Amino acid sequence: MSLDRAALARAVAAEARVVRVVVAEVLGSAPREVGAAMLVWPGGQHGTIGGGALEYETAAQARDMLTRDETRAIRKALLGPDMGQCCGGAVTLLFETWDAAALAALDLSVHARRAEDSAGTMPPLAVQRLRAEARRSGTRPSPGLVEGWFVEPVDAPSTPIWIWGAGHVGRALIDTLAPLPGLALTWADTGADRFPATIPEGVAPRAEPDLARAASAAPPSAHHIVLTYSHALDLALCDALLAQGFASLGLIGSATKWARFRARLGQIGHSADAIARIRCPIGDKRLGKHPQAIAVGVAHALLIELAENEAERPAPGDEGNRDDRRALDA
Repeated sequence: MSLDRAALARAVAAEARVVRVVVAEVLGSAPREVGAAMLVWPGGQHGTIGGGALEYETAAQARDMLTRDETRAIRKALLGPDMGQCCGGAVTLLFETWDAAALAALDLSVHARRAEDSAGTMPPLAVQRLRAEARRSGTRPSPGLVEGWFVEPVDAPSTPIWIWGAGHVGRALIDTLAPLPGLALTWADTGADRFPATIPEGVAPRAEPDLARAASAAPPSAHHIVLTYSHALDLALCDALLAQGFASLGLIGSATKWARFRARLGQIGHSADAIARIRCPIGDKRLGKHPQAIAVGVAHALLIELAENEAERPAPGDEGNRDDRRALDA
């Protein structure tokens, strides 16, 4: 989760003033996690904090803020007693009004502001350290409360996902992944005519006659899903990606196809350990072979992997073993 500056800028450009509502704290069971946010303006909204009644009342409060020219508000809600919801938890919501001036003043690394009225006006040392570390090294903290201040990364680096193939499964997978935040989707196939007339916002199409050669443009941190119309293309892509490195690589196909690919990749010169990093078949066979069912299974596995990677990141304020002086002087 991060503050999506691009989405905020689009909303401000279209509406002049919008209210951004972000979940700053969660206690117990709640519809969404810390960092979930939505943008609200008089005639609409974008994003979700979940919860039905919670979101409905929150949107009404945000529109009321715009009417009364309020710039900031904090709301703590007990979801059961206050909302009549089955969730037994509580959430703290932070409301902020944004316009062009506020957007221009936004810190480009970590956005930090008071989430408690008693937190004071000067950011505490822990918050200063997070900001300094972000500027120094480019690291981004997870969103959360730090000594009464809510901190969240701004435009946290997106995870590169490369989808190879624009057939039925490729299209279903793009439609499944495109709405999700934090993913930088590249969609490649051998020609422009392979793609649909309308490509979802945020997806970068690449028409490349030589897909294996085009693979060199992908960063080593990219996650790849290979599902072209040709086994020969699939094999060439696996060969190229094994040679340059990747975060993960999934290949569509049967157990028989994978056995043949393992043998062929070994003959080319790749080690058994390297080849074993490729996942094939992909998806969840219990869901069936319909393109959308395959896409759901592939997306689920990918999101689980990304969530596990994210869980390994330190929480805000947990960097106490770092040299404070080094960070503050950065």
